Amino acid sequence: MESLVRRWDGLAAITRFHRDSGSWIFVALHDDTLGKPCGGTRLKHYTEPAQGLRDAMRLARGMTHKWAALDFDSGGGKAVLAVPGTLDAARRRALLLEFAGLLDSLGGTFSTGRDLGTTDDDIRTIAERTRHVHGIDHETGEMRDPGPYTAHGVAAAIRATLHAAFGSPEFSGRSVLVQGLGDVGAPLARLLSAEGARLILADVDEPRAAALAADIGAATVPAAEVYTTECDVYAPCALGATLNERTIPSLGCRAVAGSANNQLAEESDADRLHDRGILYAPDFITNGGGALAFGLILRGETDEVTIGARLDGIAGTLDEVFREAADGSESPQRAAIRRIESRLKRP
Repeated sequence: MESLVRRWDGLAAITRFHRDSGSWIFVALHDDTLGKPCGGTRLKHYTEPAQGLRDAMRLARGMTHKWAALDFDSGGGKAVLAVPGTLDAARRRALLLEFAGLLDSLGGTFSTGRDLGTTDDDIRTIAERTRHVHGIDHETGEMRDPGPYTAHGVAAAIRATLHAAFGSPEFSGRSVLVQGLGDVGAPLARLLSAEGARLILADVDEPRAAALAADIGAATVPAAEVYTTECDVYAPCALGATLNERTIPSLGCRAVAGSANNQLAEESDADRLHDRGILYAPDFITNGGGALAFGLILRGETDEVTIGARLDGIAGTLDEVFREAADGSESPQRAAIRRIESRLKRP
């Protein structure tokens, strides 16, 4: 863990060990150029604590990129609760309250919300001890689900990706493979189906995939066949690092645009995709809908039409990135990173 901290380009890495649950708490604050760091809290089992810290750092950096790409005045941060395995209700609650106390002690330096592995009930528990948590009405305990907002933004991103790859933003007749049918993948599949896309669904929970496919008239493929299945757009909506040196040579898609964080195992994978002629929509732009919607809501914007219009603007951002990348004969990832660096240098 010391080696990770020494090499990291962020502001701070805060760690705490929760003895009762045997869990590590990591809060990674990457950048505050645009505003106070803000990002979700992930709860996950890791073989070693250092893996949890590494994940927090990578995700925090991704949040810096996301906020900058969205031109929103927040900074990048992320929290990870690295658990030793499944926790019973009492130990889980104790861990969440310990984390909430740490979060409150930071005095608003970092605010958080739901992420992979955390639930509405978890957020309610955290909110018992701190107000630095979003997605919840602190007076009523009512929760807002970020998934549909993220799905809305991903649909807009896929529209822009289709336009760049095929010359038309229309979904009709285009095949999209959605990998992961959770809080974002399922509503995304429904949105795309309603727009006329030909859906191919995959999930490690095959009955879940089969049930949704039957409901919206989609096809399914086993999780092991996702990468080789031919489709127009591959939409990874589960865990990250699915685009790597091993999978990229076997991809059967023309483009990639999905909601998963850190889809590239390493930055050079963007160039591998480009060399194969596969158009890549940078994930920190594509999956920004939930963050953008909650950011607007925190600032008092409650009109769903206005929020939806801002989410549709993700397509416009990607249009600009794709044009710049095409002009420079380079990966959209490189063009997007330059855009972020320019934004972070602006006063």
